[in-house]
Amino acid sequence: MTPVHFSFSSAFILGLMGLAFHRTHLLSALLCLEGMMLSLFIALALWALQFEATSFSTAPMLLLAFSACEASTGLALLVATARTHGTDRLQNLNLLQC
Repeated sequence: MTPVHFSFSSAFILGLMGLAFHRTHLLSALLCLEGMMLSLFIALALWALQFEATSFSTAPMLLLAFSACEASTGLALLVATARTHGTDRLQNLNLLQC
């Protein structure tokens, strides 16, 4: 495994561990998701450049578009949660209560 592959793999794993173990605020969960998507984007772009495959050159842009949609949805949920509950702490949210 090259150092470049190791660095992007470790960035993705660190984002995943942050998402799994540090779940106090919704904003920190969204930041971990964005870090994971950024590492996937850079790894996919470098993979397409490494193999010089023109058919895979649009895949990083498609991933970036889905990442932007995910970020906007997450921020909309963050604003809605902050307005209704007054905080973005995940312990205060009850999924069984409407």
